[in-house]
Amino acid sequence: QVQVVESGGGLVQPGGSLRLSCAASGSIFVITVTGWYRQAPGKERELVASITGGGTAIYADSVKGRFTISRDNGANRASLQMSSLKPEDTAVYYCKARQRGSDYWGQGTQVTVSS
Repeated sequence: QVQVVESGGGLVQPGGSLRLSCAASGSIFVITVTGWYRQAPGKERELVASITGGGTAIYADSVKGRFTISRDNGANRASLQMSSLKPEDTAVYYCKARQRGSDYWGQGTQVTVSS
């Protein structure tokens, strides 16, 4: 059974930084973390950053230049480094992984940007 676990969320002041981590496990087949998404209250879930198997990253316009997605020791782990955080970045952040054509989501980690 595939499990996707996010960590690293919390409360941070505007202008601060946080690093989110994602780890996918639970299968003998390759599991690949494909991206980070977020969902703010009353809004739909949106893509924050995605990363291909080759390491190419794509970012939402709202986070370009502030967030960086990277892999950590394998395709089944990834991080999201967030800098210059703004109140509008407040949301639950979700990691998505893919295995054999199916997508798997973590439970999410709350990021709150507030003074």
